[in-house]
Amino acid sequence: RSKASVRIEEYINYFTFDYAEPTDGENVSLESEIATCPWNTEHHLLRLGMKGKTIPTAELPNSNYVFLIDVSGSMDSPDKLGILKTGFKVLVDNLRDQDRMAIVTYAGQAAVLLESTYGDEKNKIKAAIDKLGAGGSTAGAAGINTAYEIAEQYFIANGNNRVILGTDGDFNVGPASTDELVELIEQKRESGVYLTVLGVGGGNLNDNMMEQIANKGNGNYEYIDKLGQFMKVFVKEKAKFCSVAKNAKIQVRFNELKVDSFRLIGYEEREFKKEAIDGYSLAAEIGATQTITAIYEIVLHNLSADEKIGIVDFTYTKPDEKQSRQLGLDIQAMPVDFKNASENTRFAASVTAFGLLLKNSKYKGTASKEMVLKLGQDAYTFDPNGYRREFMSLVNMWTGE
Repeated sequence: RSKASVRIEEYINYFTFDYAEPTDGENVSLESEIATCPWNTEHHLLRLGMKGKTIPTAELPNSNYVFLIDVSGSMDSPDKLGILKTGFKVLVDNLRDQDRMAIVTYAGQAAVLLESTYGDEKNKIKAAIDKLGAGGSTAGAAGINTAYEIAEQYFIANGNNRVILGTDGDFNVGPASTDELVELIEQKRESGVYLTVLGVGGGNLNDNMMEQIANKGNGNYEYIDKLGQFMKVFVKEKAKFCSVAKNAKIQVRFNELKVDSFRLIGYEEREFKKEAIDGYSLAAEIGATQTITAIYEIVLHNLSADEKIGIVDFTYTKPDEKQSRQLGLDIQAMPVDFKNASENTRFAASVTAFGLLLKNSKYKGTASKEMVLKLGQDAYTFDPNGYRREFMSLVNMWTGE
């Protein structure tokens, strides 16, 4: 993929981190750590971590899925519609009897391929999946409206009500502009139905637009390039579909007497800034067990022991409440030597350094493949599904091209 498509913040958040469970009746926990920056020893790294509370698998609510599948001509390839069909069958095998699944297709017009069906009718659902075929032009809006109508009709109170849009993002008929689609999705989010967008294929993949509509629809965006990624999203980490926090926003206020400048790594490759406040919106929802990690590169000065270099203000709403809740976190100094940093920080730094290399970022400093491997070494005792080891293996095979 191109350097512009490398989003370091997404690379970092592909992985789950070993963060503490929320306490005191909250649904989200916050933490921070500061360590020396391996690729620029005059700078420091600040890791901010958030975690949605764990809900045991047996207690996860039933799901009301409506799959909205792009069957336009551009989807007609094994790495697009092919991978979705294979992945959906895996998901069907993992449906509980009381889960529901419907399938809506769109290509010029919307069609209901499968009415909402209980998970105990697996053969019926798979037969509908087998009928999926591509051809025609794309009209995203008609399909989105139909999918949300079905999701609302079979709405499960306190359940996982979710439209799952599978597409390469090639909306070329109807409201094609991102602004028009975002406006439509924002209207739909009031229904209590969440949105997951699955981006498939390469080439003309319009993932910037898809990520935007996911964020505006109380949802998330996933790039699916292989069956293993489908398994990650829908089987191994399906607890994330159970939202424990919505409308999540975070603001970081730095102490200007101690922080000379900073940049949030990723998020459009931001430059170093000297302002005191850095505010940005997280994904609109945080799911059960989900961790979110942000990495800042900061320039500190006039530092002495036990000082506060900043404050985190975090607001969110519990899914069953209307009143937003506020959490605060003091970011304490002193920084630790990188070699003494937690496994969470060491692994996050390894992924970050790799992203800087892939982007050939002007901020990569002394980062190298060898550094990436060294930073991640011994930083995967917490690795629930083996993704950290897989990352280290991929880096090891990377040729730098």
